Amino acid sequence: MTALLPGVFISSRAYLLVRSLLGLLFLYAGILKLGDLQNFATVINDFGLLPETLVWPVAVMLPLAELLAALGLLLDMRGALAALVILLLLFIAVLAYGILLGLDIDCGCFGPEDPEAQVYGSLHSSLARDVAMMTGAVYLYWWRHTQLTKQSRQGLFIRKK
Repeated sequence: MTALLPGVFISSRAYLLVRSLLGLLFLYAGILKLGDLQNFATVINDFGLLPETLVWPVAVMLPLAELLAALGLLLDMRGALAALVILLLLFIAVLAYGILLGLDIDCGCFGPEDPEAQVYGSLHSSLARDVAMMTGAVYLYWWRHTQLTKQSRQGLFIRKK
C-alpha cells in the first residue's frame, strides 16, 4: 500500500473493489432492464427525448451496452471503463434534463419500477448515485494512471544487459 493522503491508502484491493462494485451495479441494472424491455421502453419514452421509432431500439441496445461494459469492467478489459464512463455521462445528462423539466417519472436506472424511484419519487437521488459512480470511475482512471507512472519510473532504473 502507498500513502496518498494522511489516513488514505490506495491499493490493488481498493481498485478491485471499486471496479467490481461498478461492474456488478451495471450488470444488475442491465439484467433488470432486459427482463422487462416493454416497460423500460415506456420509461425511455416518458423522458420525451427520442422519436417513437428510436425508443424500442434504444431500450434494447442500452441494457446490452451496460452488460458489455459491466462484463468488460469485471474482466478488466481495455475500453470497458471508457464505455462505462460514456454511459454514466449519458445517464447524468438525461437525469439532469429530467430534473430541469421538473419531470416526476421513474428514472429507469435499475429497470422499470425501480424500487429507489418508488421510495424517493425523485430523479435527484438517481443523479446523486450516478455522480457517485462517476467518482468511482474517476478513481479507477486515477489508479491506473498512478500505476503506469510508478511502473515507468521504476523502468528508468532497470538496466538492460
